[in-house]
Amino acid sequence: MSMLLRMVNPKRTIEIGVYTGYSLLTTALSTPPDAKAMHSLSITAIDPEHASYEIGLPFIIKAGIEQKIDFIQSQALPVLDDLLLLQKEEGSFDFAFVDADKQNYGNYHERLMKLVKIGGVIVYDNTLWGGTVAKPDGEVPGCKREGKVLAAEFNRRIAADNRVEICLLPLGDGITICRRIS
Repeated sequence: MSMLLRMVNPKRTIEIGVYTGYSLLTTALSTPPDAKAMHSLSITAIDPEHASYEIGLPFIIKAGIEQKIDFIQSQALPVLDDLLLLQKEEGSFDFAFVDADKQNYGNYHERLMKLVKIGGVIVYDNTLWGGTVAKPDGEVPGCKREGKVLAAEFNRRIAADNRVEICLLPLGDGITICRRIS
């Protein structure tokens, strides 16, 4: 992901779902060193669990990049809706990373399509759901079936979205990269 971030050279990013903070750390290390020196340079990180942010915080502090991050403890949809109410926020993000509740990926996508600028990149994690999206239902363990359905539904949705170019990478649990084209 750091190579992708360096290619995009984002000045302003948003991360939905922090989990252990690994992607947040990668993003912060890959953005300009003076991020947050100006209002337009920052990383907005949203997660309902502050404990998730705290897992990676010692590494973020050790790397000296905590000043780049604006952590918001909240469900993501209300924060995204608030950002959209501020019309100046539309098209203000260069990059977004989503690793959150899979049932809301479609809702996140619609909001991010307004917040991320044309030419910007949105990355969705876990879009292959352990490879289950390619398996017949009978071969998918019960504990993975809901995730398979949600991932497959989201994949179909963005594959049909003519506002983005997509690339699904079979890395880990699957990463889908979307470049906003309109």
